[in-house]
Amino acid sequence: MKTVRFPILKLFLCLTAGIFGCIFLVYIMDVWFDGVVATMLYDSFVGINYYYTETGESYVSEYIILSHVYWALLFCLVFLVCGMIVTLFLVSYRQKKKQESATILETGKLIRQLAQHPDQAVEQTPPQYAEVTAQMVSLTASMERQKRLLQEESQRKDDLITYLAHDLKTPLTSVIGYLSLLEEVPELPRQQKEKYIKIALDKSLRLERLINEFFDITRYNLHQMVLETQSFDLSFLLRQLAEEFFPLMQQKGCSIQLQIPASLPIQGDPDKLARVFQNLLKNAAAYSYPNSPILLTAAEEGEQIRLTVENQGKTIPAYRLDSIFEKFFRLDESRSTDSGGAGLGLAIAREIVTLHNGNIGVTSEKEHTVFTVVLPRKQG
Repeated sequence: MKTVRFPILKLFLCLTAGIFGCIFLVYIMDVWFDGVVATMLYDSFVGINYYYTETGESYVSEYIILSHVYWALLFCLVFLVCGMIVTLFLVSYRQKKKQESATILETGKLIRQLAQHPDQAVEQTPPQYAEVTAQMVSLTASMERQKRLLQEESQRKDDLITYLAHDLKTPLTSVIGYLSLLEEVPELPRQQKEKYIKIALDKSLRLERLINEFFDITRYNLHQMVLETQSFDLSFLLRQLAEEFFPLMQQKGCSIQLQIPASLPIQGDPDKLARVFQNLLKNAAAYSYPNSPILLTAAEEGEQIRLTVENQGKTIPAYRLDSIFEKFFRLDESRSTDSGGAGLGLAIAREIVTLHNGNIGVTSEKEHTVFTVVLPRKQG
């Protein structure tokens, strides 16, 4: 946009036109009222002296009343200055409005260019809008990225619900089939009955896990987590979790190895933090090699506590690490329902850690995956 300069010539012309306009107006009034204005001016600025000679003759002498002239000139000067100020204000106001209008039009044009062709708009943007343009481009890119992530999340959720709805049919059909068989053929051998009952129980447990995944999806979208903070011993909580996971670890021949201090006092929500480490241990168990250890460590670092969960398993590709904490994201692309859940565990873990003013991250290389959680010892 071109710089708007104040038009000095226009101001001069306006003042000149104003002065001549006033003179013309006075002339018209004088003509209209048969010389009244001229008479008034004459009486105001011209004085008359009457003189008498010794012989008794008289004559008249006219003179200009300087004091009246001075006051008239002062009045004209004040009038002229006031006129200049008013004119200056009006012209400046008009120029400002024109500049604002031009700025609005230019900004609107710039926004349209950014919306349609952001790359080209950056190159064509005037220098004075460079910073604003850069911010707008960054904001546009961020909004597009967020929109894409939401679309991907929605698609993953829809796919997951479709898969879960389909997966519910298979174990349910098996349960109904085996229970019907047990009812119809009561004379089955005991060993065969026990086998069918065990299969029906396994399928029922599978149904329970699938239903819990549905509940997780619903709760995560409709429930806003609120922390109930209190002081507790984090080491005691971790030991409890290790004991709870013992049966699950035994199924794969894995074990949890603890490297934690005797006591780790911390402020936080124990139930929510328990869910964080439950999800991390469950994830580690699901993707660990059979008969491999899972290492759970904790250490104090000043006013923070650093915790890690490390397992041995297939290396996670670097490009997938960026998405591992997103909702409904599952590492298991083949949708093996025995490994992984609704893809909410790590997303929920990240939300809980963030609510505690901490952070969570993951690294994976050489068949070792490490989740790291850093929490402040005190909240607030």
